[in-house]
Amino acid sequence: MKNVLKQILAYLIWIVVALLLGIGYMRILLGPAGEPSSTGFMHLLNLMSNLVLVYVGLIGGSVIALLFIPIDVFYLKKKLKLNKKSTVIRFILLLVIAIVVGVTHYILEKVVDVI
Repeated sequence: MKNVLKQILAYLIWIVVALLLGIGYMRILLGPAGEPSSTGFMHLLNLMSNLVLVYVGLIGGSVIALLFIPIDVFYLKKKLKLNKKSTVIRFILLLVIAIVVGVTHYILEKVVDVI
């Protein structure tokens, strides 16, 4: 039972990292945050920009997590059983998946114009 809870906690941490990577990708895509404004319309645009950042970033992070977890469960867990650098390897894999998802998103949005 203790081992199962430890595994669930580890995957929850990896999910949070994947979600943060998705939000980070969207921050790169949207550019730096706008200056806070006290005028009504600019304040509304700033709020909408932040909402898009979180909403689309969480969707991208969810895709990253959904791709990472099965790879980790079915492949990496067996290969990295006694490896001391397993956390580093998992993080590198998470970054590679984030790059693949980001490139796919960019191609679908800018080149193919589907999104």
